[in-house]
Amino acid sequence: MRRSDFKTIVTLALAVAGLSGAAFAQAPPAPKTFQEEWVYRVKYGFEDEWWGLFQKYQIAALDEEQRRGYVVNYVVVRPGLHVSEESRWDYRIVITYKDRDAATHEGEVVKALFPDVATRKREENRRWELTANHWDLPIREIDPHASE
Repeated sequence: MRRSDFKTIVTLALAVAGLSGAAFAQAPPAPKTFQEEWVYRVKYGFEDEWWGLFQKYQIAALDEEQRRGYVVNYVVVRPGLHVSEESRWDYRIVITYKDRDAATHEGEVVKALFPDVATRKREENRRWELTANHWDLPIREIDPHASE
């Protein structure tokens, strides 16, 4: 084989390798999901009323956010046993959003679902009257086997 043929073959091989590498390069990593936990402590004796209002507005909004693709998943949990009053919580809602930006669409969804602003505000104010304590906490899953 002549030297010029060898150069041509090597050049073509490198060009094909470069193209195939670009063609088969992995797509950029998907954006990381964003998780948030809502925790509520409800005044004693008002759990049913509170839960009805929460379902009407918050669960409906989460369902719609999930339908629109903002929410990947959400889970609602209640405690199975009781704890001391200072540690007591009644509802925890763990929401997995598509990404951090997806967590900012609740307001637009609520306005679209509930155009009667006066009723919504009155009923949501009532739910907050029944809420003894509440916090939102961004959370993240970690690999229990990885070093921090």
